[in-house]
Amino acid sequence: MNEADLSNKGKVPIVPGGKLFNGHLKEFREDPLTFLNKASRYGEVVKIRFGPLQNVYLISNPELIKQVLVTKSKCFVKSKDFHALKPIIGEGLLTSEKETHMRQRRLIQPAFKRSHIINYGQDMIDISTDFVSKWEDGEERILTQDMMSITLGIISKTMFSLDFKEGYSILGKPIETAMRVALKRMRTLLNLPLWIPTKTNLEYKDALDKLNKVLYSVIDNRRKDQERHEDMLGILMDARDDDHGIGMTDTQVRDEVMTIFLAGHETTANAISWTFYLLSQYPEAQKKLFDEIDNVIGNRHPVPGDFMNLPYTQNIIWESLRIYPPAYITGRQAEEDVQIGDYWFKKGDTIMVSQYVMHHKPEYFPDPETFRPERFENNFLKTIPAYAYFPFGGGPRVCIGNHFAFMEAVLILATISQRFKINLAQDHRPVIPFPSITLRPRGGLRMNLEERNKQDRTDSNPSF
Repeated sequence: MNEADLSNKGKVPIVPGGKLFNGHLKEFREDPLTFLNKASRYGEVVKIRFGPLQNVYLISNPELIKQVLVTKSKCFVKSKDFHALKPIIGEGLLTSEKETHMRQRRLIQPAFKRSHIINYGQDMIDISTDFVSKWEDGEERILTQDMMSITLGIISKTMFSLDFKEGYSILGKPIETAMRVALKRMRTLLNLPLWIPTKTNLEYKDALDKLNKVLYSVIDNRRKDQERHEDMLGILMDARDDDHGIGMTDTQVRDEVMTIFLAGHETTANAISWTFYLLSQYPEAQKKLFDEIDNVIGNRHPVPGDFMNLPYTQNIIWESLRIYPPAYITGRQAEEDVQIGDYWFKKGDTIMVSQYVMHHKPEYFPDPETFRPERFENNFLKTIPAYAYFPFGGGPRVCIGNHFAFMEAVLILATISQRFKINLAQDHRPVIPFPSITLRPRGGLRMNLEERNKQDRTDSNPSF
């Protein structure tokens, strides 16, 4: 196809501003969400300049997004910035491509069958209950760290039959360090090789060494275990190549385990943290949540079956994922010349789509900055285009654990809210989204605990 054929039928505007060499990279690096929102106003497809050698386009039209992620997904691979994650997760499900990705996805999919997810529900409740049993009325907590610990405990137990009482310190801290450095490398045009012993590279290597020590120990112990396990780790260890009957190497298993640990706790922890923050700012929604929990669960221990009977709690999570989607941006690179709608893209072009941008468009979500769970009532999602709202991505690379994560978020929210009202600390600085690998509250969230139904507890247990 010649250059003339590739001229766009639809005119693509270039986002104004930017520096001569770096283009818009500085603006994007300093405040990605504001920059992307501003850029999207120039058209449904706009060109962004990230240095002289990159052609980057932001698409903000639901039908065009669907073509990129679904109908023409075979024309694309993950964008180059995902390569910065490979030292952490290797060739796991998040970074692998084409046949390798599809083979791994088929191997992992059985662990996320609906029947398995229902069975995981009890672990989600039990781990949450055990964790908050140590909380006290009036106590201040760093809620973001607590949610990381709870979700890391859940993913450890459900996927790998592990009991990490100190999961955050064992895996959470080195994961955060590795992700912080990876993000920096994603947003820098020229990176020094990792073998050069800079302070940042040494910090990165130390975090990866700690993660590998834990993960390879888990794999080694399981290889020595004669008992058959039906968890994710068991599925990976038992997997055999269709052609040669060869199992995964320790490195291959490690990559998938690391991917599940990373994707399986980080995004959900941030989603629940944002949810508690939003509820603290909207007392009417918080009261409706408490009323539903009190009516459905009361004072008894929650059970997995409660999930289906908590529609308002579910809508709270949907609305939280709309306002603060943990996966706030997705990138693809064209592997061939491809037409999307009326627009032509060349091989090597980078396409960006942003959940955050789409979820805040007033034409789909009136008064988009307001937290209003009620908007998801009456099959609301069927009234808007499919890819106006896509917190879990879409197409062949849609989040494999989306149903797991949603149920987990609902059950954690219900289990904690049955006992506690959680308020933002009065002296807390303004809460600002920090677009790291996932969207998290900058600096974490300090929250105060207020025990609900204290009188009921006192009456039912004289020892209190």
